[in-house]
Amino acid sequence: MTDTFLNVTKPAVVPLQRYGLSRDRKESAIDTVEAGLAYVEEYVPEDEPLLAARQRGHEVGAEPIGPAGGAALRFLATMINARTVVEIGSGCGVSGIWLLRGMRPDGVLTSVDVEAENQQLAKEAYAEAGFAAGRSRMITGRALEVLPRLTDGAYDLVFCDAGKLEYPDYLTAALRLLRPGGVVAFDKTLWSSGVADVSRHDPETVALDEVRRLVVDNDRLVPLLLPVGDGLLCALKRS
Repeated sequence: MTDTFLNVTKPAVVPLQRYGLSRDRKESAIDTVEAGLAYVEEYVPEDEPLLAARQRGHEVGAEPIGPAGGAALRFLATMINARTVVEIGSGCGVSGIWLLRGMRPDGVLTSVDVEAENQQLAKEAYAEAGFAAGRSRMITGRALEVLPRLTDGAYDLVFCDAGKLEYPDYLTAALRLLRPGGVVAFDKTLWSSGVADVSRHDPETVALDEVRRLVVDNDRLVPLLLPVGDGLLCALKRS
């Protein structure tokens, strides 16, 4: 069988024309998909601490993970009973709140961000959400300079939402940091549907294509690409 859906190394983008849909039916199908995705984003509502953190992120130009992606992070942290988590890029506290709400009560979130202002805003967000100061530690600096100082195999979950050019390097670092059964997640991996545009060859698109390929081709990982927000790429490190 040679159907393009079986090409797991680089999934094909299947146009709606393949299904013989008329223009009206294609537009209706697109509207249905968009409505469904919008519903997914609103399905788990955000409370005041999250909304306030999100607004501060918008104001300083640090685009945080969306509501559905945040809910997915909480789900993952809860599912694996996470106690130690690393996030790369603080999102001014949005992703951290979601993660902390899924982690064990004694869990500690390590947040790495090159922008000290964003980390200060994240601290305020954690406090507003009711988390004690000891539940998080902030490390200011470039992730690729900070991550080598963290302990091998000591983390349950690594979340990446920073420079897209460095995503492949973050994956390498995450595989070292994660315990067996741990999870790595990358936000914005559909890159505003850049995955579907084969004519795009900008450095960010190329880097995201590479990390998607590295994840799905690695036998040590169980991959999953979720169509929430702008795409959340997840992978579980096999035992």
